[in-house]
Amino acid sequence: MYFKPLRIFCDVVRHRSFSRAADANGVSQPNASQAVHQLEQHLGVQLLDRSRRPFVLTAEGEQYYEGCRKLLVSYDSLERKVRSLHDAAEARVNVASIYSVGLAHMSQFLSDFRTNYPDSDVRLEFLHPDRVIELVETHQADFGIVSYPQETKVLAAVRWRNEPMVIVVPPSHSLADSDRVPLEKLNGETMVAFARGLKIREEIDRQFALRNVQVSVGSEFDNIEIIKRAVEAGHGMSLLPEPTVQHELAAGSLVAIELSGQQITRPLGIMYHRDHELSNTAKRFLEYLQQHADDQLVAPLIDSQATANHNHTVKA
Repeated sequence: MYFKPLRIFCDVVRHRSFSRAADANGVSQPNASQAVHQLEQHLGVQLLDRSRRPFVLTAEGEQYYEGCRKLLVSYDSLERKVRSLHDAAEARVNVASIYSVGLAHMSQFLSDFRTNYPDSDVRLEFLHPDRVIELVETHQADFGIVSYPQETKVLAAVRWRNEPMVIVVPPSHSLADSDRVPLEKLNGETMVAFARGLKIREEIDRQFALRNVQVSVGSEFDNIEIIKRAVEAGHGMSLLPEPTVQHELAAGSLVAIELSGQQITRPLGIMYHRDHELSNTAKRFLEYLQQHADDQLVAPLIDSQATANHNHTVKA
């Protein structure tokens, strides 16, 4: 179909590479280059300035790219509608989520939703935050669940829930018998922290700076399960969203201490592509999540090591 050259051109621009665009469309690099050249001949304009390395879009190319991108999104949406007309309830929903939302919590949401919509096909994948955003931006996921959501020109965001942050320590820690302590009490403590670059780490560091609290970061990880295992092993305390430590609290391997004074919360939000029209099933699942945002779910006791090894790609 005529859309093939348009798709190749958009992929060349998006990847800034003819070879990657060729791979994405199952053609050779010369064929990808020829497809773009034929478009330029048809239009009578130059879309790419190849005299510069890497190439850049001309003014005509920029306008053509934006129009083609929207056209392809609309066409793909039209195809999905036509193909799902025979049975809208069978529409597949792809959800990407940061792992620290909680496997047990999301499993409960999915189980309840499937009870109400048994023909739905909701697929959930736990990933690094950057990867969640990437899948939504490239239409590989219908929507993504992230912490500290921020809208962009491409992605829209809706608030989902706020999770209180708590101090987490092993039962042998000197703070373990405390019910509530101010953040200043952590001054001088050794901390098992989130990795630099994660938004939750930036927020925790900001809160420490506001109160002139200095901690010694003994180790840092981008996987919340590893953070909990390190705290259990006595490598320090941590600040974690309270829902993420439910089964450790029930098992008695960790103790959670509330913060007194100024509370710290982690906001969770749902991101979706502005140009991507959600299917009926996706809309229903999104509405379900919003309606049950404040549900207090009890995480079952599960093997800690098995949880940590659930998927090597899952991140905090």
